[in-house]
Amino acid sequence: MALPSIEDARKLSDEELAEEIVKEKRQLFQLRLEQATRRLEKPHLFKHSKHRLSQLMTVERERQLAASQTRPASTTAAEEE
Repeated sequence: MALPSIEDARKLSDEELAEEIVKEKRQLFQLRLEQATRRLEKPHLFKHSKHRLSQLMTVERERQLAASQTRPASTTAAEEE
């Protein structure tokens, strides 16, 4: 199984992106639980889940930064005061 591409994450809408982040966090929790109870059969899924989560969070942060840069200068000056 190949690692997912970041291009797939960039195609998601903001709502889908948030849902995917929650889904991956739950997946990591489940994997940790299985590891602790010694039921984990596929340890490589840790790497895949962590990789996917970091991609999703990177895309989310890119969008936050892009949104903050597109705001008018007068709005950001008023917020700083």
